[in-house]
Amino acid sequence: MGVEIERFLRLVRALPECTGTESRRYTTFRVREKPFGYLWPDTATVGLKQTLIEQAALVAERPDVFEAQFTAGGFGWVVVHLDRIDVDELSELTLEAWYLTAPEELLASPPSPETLVRAG
Repeated sequence: MGVEIERFLRLVRALPECTGTESRRYTTFRVREKPFGYLWPDTATVGLKQTLIEQAALVAERPDVFEAQFTAGGFGWVVVHLDRIDVDELSELTLEAWYLTAPEELLASPPSPETLVRAG
């Protein structure tokens, strides 16, 4: 179990219109300028946008893998420890974060989690 940073980056790059902006400590991932994820390489963690219900469920179910990061605009962000998650689950959560952020016209034919796994 565990996902390397490079594998996560390949998953994110497979998402339509995804861009990444690096700063000193982290990379922000956006779809059409709206953020849906972050990567902190120093801690091998990612932050992903989720629904408030999903955020609470993930953290309650597996606090060794997920941490509540913050809530904003009706969404809950979770920190994911890459060394404690498998690629299938990470691809589903990454796709969900993108899906919650992407404009409607991109949602007409979104990639599947399986497509992301194959890309990664």
